[in-house]
Amino acid sequence: MIVALIILGIVVLLVLYVISLYNKLVKLRNRIENAWAQIDVQLKRRWDLIPNLVETVKGYAAHESETLEAVIAARNAATTASGPAEQAANENLLTGALRQLFAVSEAYPELKANQNFLELQEELTATEGRIAYSRQHYNDQVTKYNTAIETFPAVIIAGMLRFTEREYFEADDESRGNVEVQF
Repeated sequence: MIVALIILGIVVLLVLYVISLYNKLVKLRNRIENAWAQIDVQLKRRWDLIPNLVETVKGYAAHESETLEAVIAARNAATTASGPAEQAANENLLTGALRQLFAVSEAYPELKANQNFLELQEELTATEGRIAYSRQHYNDQVTKYNTAIETFPAVIIAGMLRFTEREYFEADDESRGNVEVQF
């Protein structure tokens, strides 16, 4: 009788542990989804600002159409991406195009002094900071989740319940470099 109670107690503790572990993994997965949604909010804010910026620059630098078209094309590609890897690649292209646009603006003193341009540049700069924070938060959540599903004994439960590793949102080497402008 005592042996049966001990076995029953062990089984109950094991079931409670599995339930607790499952709930922890679900919470971590949901935090990743929330963090991804926060990145998406900031990226959409950025995408909404870009047409205004392009229109402002057009008035001053009409012959810089190649740079303006690159910004528009990069924005359009970024809005259609799916998943962290594709989204990161497209956002890296957009970041590079925006950096090129701001570098071109250095050649136009009247553009640099334009209040609309300055306000848009400030908004984009603030948005870039928010995006960077959101990416960091997302990657922190992915790290916690991936660590949780890869450590023992959670790896056994995670495998049985089909919890899979998540991708990080990473910048590529090209988007980290300096922009070179030639006149």
